[in-house]
Amino acid sequence: MQSALDFSGKVVIVTGGGKGVGKGISERFLEAGADVAICGRSEPESLPTANGRTAFYRALDVRDPDAVQAFVSEVAEHYGRIDVLVNNAGGAPFADAATASPRFSESIVRLNLLAPLFFAQACNAVMQQQQSGGSIVNIASVSAQRPSPGTAAYGAAKAGLMNLGTSLAVEWAPKVRCNTIIAGLIRTEQSHLHYGDEEGIAAVGRTIPLGRMAVPQDIADACLFLASDMASYISGASLTVHGGGEKPAFLDAANVDQK
Repeated sequence: MQSALDFSGKVVIVTGGGKGVGKGISERFLEAGADVAICGRSEPESLPTANGRTAFYRALDVRDPDAVQAFVSEVAEHYGRIDVLVNNAGGAPFADAATASPRFSESIVRLNLLAPLFFAQACNAVMQQQQSGGSIVNIASVSAQRPSPGTAAYGAAKAGLMNLGTSLAVEWAPKVRCNTIIAGLIRTEQSHLHYGDEEGIAAVGRTIPLGRMAVPQDIADACLFLASDMASYISGASLTVHGGGEKPAFLDAANVDQK
């Protein structure tokens, strides 16, 4: 198992890899021996570092296909290969679907669906030329599978990302595997924006069967597995990482004796 999770000599791209979940993913691959290249709109306060090694960083807008191609080409030229792409960059602020502007909605879909496609296309072109091929891991969300009030365009885009992964897994096989992680609620440095103070975060965690929200390491470990040789026959799959999910609301609303 240890050798199967050894990424020494491998090159990994993590979009949005400088903070939150992305930073956790970047650090996990660095710990496993990989060379890691990350990108984001602004340089993080501290770059991901592990075992005395630091991630390679470039600033770019992942929604710009020309910038994406330039970044992927630079990484491939610098390291000589690309083995793993983790499409992590994404997100959306709260917006009422009734009043969200067309420009806003288009921007959300472009960030959460089209940008991962742009990166996947650019990396696939490199991976197809390698004897060992490559692996693409898309980070989706439980918002893709349930109502996403306040972030309707985001949920729809993530649902599209899940479907995209299944299509790419067919089109780009056998050289390139493509899988999706359906992430649940995750505690990051920005959790207070969504869940409130520590009491609010703890309360949300108690609604999850495993008793807590995920941390970036949980998602990172799933990425490491899907990108590794241990998952060599897994492609076109969706791995749900949500601690057991969210308890159905009717359980609290019902007044039937459940003894």
